[in-house]
Amino acid sequence: MSLSASSLTTLRRQLTSGETSAREIVEDVIAQVSSRDTEVGAFLSFDPEAALAEADQADLSLPLGGLPIGIKDNINVAGQPCTCASQFLKGAYTAPYDATAITHLRAAGAIPFGRTNLDEFAMGSSTENSALQTTQNPAAPGHIPGGSSGGSAAAVAADLIPATLGSDTGGSIRQPASHCGVVGLKPSYGRVSRYGLVAFGSSLDQIGPLTRTVEDAALLLNALAGHDPRDSTSLTNPVPDYTAGIEDGVSGMKLGLPREYFTDGISPLVRERVESAAKTLEGLGAELVEISLPHTEYAVGTYYIIAPAEASSNLSRFDGVRYGNRSENPAEMLSLYKDSREAGFGPEVKRRIILGTYVLSSGYYDAYYLRAQKVRTLIRRDFEQAFEAVDAILTPVAPEPAPKMGDASGDPLKHYLADIFTLSANLAGNCGISVPLEPVGGLPVGLQILGPHLGEQTILRCARAVEASRQS
Repeated sequence: MSLSASSLTTLRRQLTSGETSAREIVEDVIAQVSSRDTEVGAFLSFDPEAALAEADQADLSLPLGGLPIGIKDNINVAGQPCTCASQFLKGAYTAPYDATAITHLRAAGAIPFGRTNLDEFAMGSSTENSALQTTQNPAAPGHIPGGSSGGSAAAVAADLIPATLGSDTGGSIRQPASHCGVVGLKPSYGRVSRYGLVAFGSSLDQIGPLTRTVEDAALLLNALAGHDPRDSTSLTNPVPDYTAGIEDGVSGMKLGLPREYFTDGISPLVRERVESAAKTLEGLGAELVEISLPHTEYAVGTYYIIAPAEASSNLSRFDGVRYGNRSENPAEMLSLYKDSREAGFGPEVKRRIILGTYVLSSGYYDAYYLRAQKVRTLIRRDFEQAFEAVDAILTPVAPEPAPKMGDASGDPLKHYLADIFTLSANLAGNCGISVPLEPVGGLPVGLQILGPHLGEQTILRCARAVEASRQS
């Protein structure tokens, strides 16, 4: 097995024992990406010289010393391009600073490696909305890798790199993790700083890890979590050691099964896999409890008002004036704005900007945006009441395994409905993780474990129990 196909914890042991070196690990990642990523399309760019220089200076005494981590191309890394998979920024923007998540990774000794593909400005569920290249699902060629962090999930699934960072606004870590058969963790809102993440939905976005194992996800969260004064939504709560107690199991836990997530719209085989995993956890000492999250049916409509509204505001900075590609020889200033945005943004980004601008416009704000915020409060209260009765919640990640590429082409509603099981956690600000289950017809399937706000230790324990049951 190549070094790039190993887990972070395995590589740490090999580094500290002297079996390998940071340079050898990075050289192997470079070799794998150079030789095999033409088939996958996970990476948009990478800088071998910079990565090797960092490997040679790696401090192996640090928790992530010498370990390369792939970075989604909407997270700023100083001196590297940050395209957001958009023509607007391609070749026109080099990050002048590190995002706080990158600063934390470096402080833990990790080596940021390359830029992974995504749906343009993180708007999508398949990575088909990337304006720069196509990413295949390594576990199921011809099928989507999921999105928007599809490049990050595919890079880990293809054994190109041990772990990556993604961002999750409505399921963009958990859903591609499920489709590609890897672990994907969305931290609680405010647990990881958003400073340096190109904003999509500011009240929804969170950076998190995609990894080969649950322990690796915990290890990365240890480095990523923490207060950042540059992010006004960053939490001041102490950061525990997320790897501690991860093997403690689920005995005595109460795990909720929300009836609204097990409907006729879900693939019978996906449902069977999730219910089988729940029974396994019950056999390990957990108590299964049927619960209700009654406002789940409104989550998609609520999300697709709030997220586009925030995107409309956040993307107004891309105007052809301050940075990014701009229209050449515009007739006047208004033409500069219009022509630059017309050429720079892809269809899905334009669609969401138009929708967001509409719901924020005079006469429609109260009818749409304000009402959506009220429903969001009801969704959050559903979870708060549920977590008074249970420790964690078990659900599918997606209604079906990864569809074939192009299946939802021209049908944005079908894409939006694919997020029905992941959106609510972002609206409520809760944490969630996708852990692989037995594939369905050769296609990966994930179990989603949702926890209360700052309940990462609980869901990591549950996820590890599921992972261990598959390994035994």
